[in-house]
Amino acid sequence: MPLWRIYAPANGYSASEKQKFALDITGIYDAFLPRFYVNVLFHDVAPESFLVGGEQRSNFVRISIEHIARTMVDHESKVKFLGHVNEVIAPYVEQRGYDWELNVQELPFDLWRVQGLVPPGAESADEKRWKQENKASARTHS
Repeated sequence: MPLWRIYAPANGYSASEKQKFALDITGIYDAFLPRFYVNVLFHDVAPESFLVGGEQRSNFVRISIEHIARTMVDHESKVKFLGHVNEVIAPYVEQRGYDWELNVQELPFDLWRVQGLVPPGAESADEKRWKQENKASARTHS
């Protein structure tokens, strides 16, 4: 599960822009994860509540990403992933004149559940079915 938390200025993105942003983020993972794994939460932050270096900011976006379904195995894959992320988010941050920062955390797969179910392993028959059906369901393989 990728979970993206996007902290942005209040009214920084319209509802339709948020949906497009979330779809573009989902596209990062589309080739190898079920779409429903991708969660994007927008947190609209008022300027008086968004402080960077102790000073109010109205042009800053903070993105926090959690990965559970997959982890990056080497430095090269991390650099490649972050480069791709920067390309995807550029229209929503850089091209709007926002300053931004992001981080990625990788969490233990064995501490994750979907609908109370243990998620299937990468590229397993069950994960392929979950991807095709775009929902969690009882596992049929061990």
